[in-house]
Amino acid sequence: MASTKQPVSPGSDEDLRYAGVDERKRKRMISNRESARRSRMKKQQHLDGLISQVTQLQNGNKLIEQKVNKVDNMYIKLVSQNNVLRAQLVELTDRLCSLNSVLRVAEEVSGFAIDIPEIPDTLLEPWQLPCSVQTVAASANMFQC
Repeated sequence: MASTKQPVSPGSDEDLRYAGVDERKRKRMISNRESARRSRMKKQQHLDGLISQVTQLQNGNKLIEQKVNKVDNMYIKLVSQNNVLRAQLVELTDRLCSLNSVLRVAEEVSGFAIDIPEIPDTLLEPWQLPCSVQTVAASANMFQC
């Protein structure tokens, strides 16, 4: 017995069923494409945000580096000035000692009493200050450039 295929009419139930399956596949495929597109856009927006944040952080780092360099240069200048002042202190202390010795010789030769003050210890030992130590409150923006 030969099986005979019956021609399926274009409006049969089977065609409608397959057409419904094909339509669902097509809609699912479109939905998946749209979802993938949204996902790519979301990733791109996130990446753009991260790139923007990196740029901001790099700019912030440059500003901080510039401020640190400026403070470092100021510190170097202050150390240099402090060294100059210390050298001047030594020179002036030596000069004062020399002048005091001249006064002592003049006092011995003349016989007149001359009041020769002693060199204050603070000149020889600057860590021993003659005045009371006062605390200094530093403000948060004290070192802003």
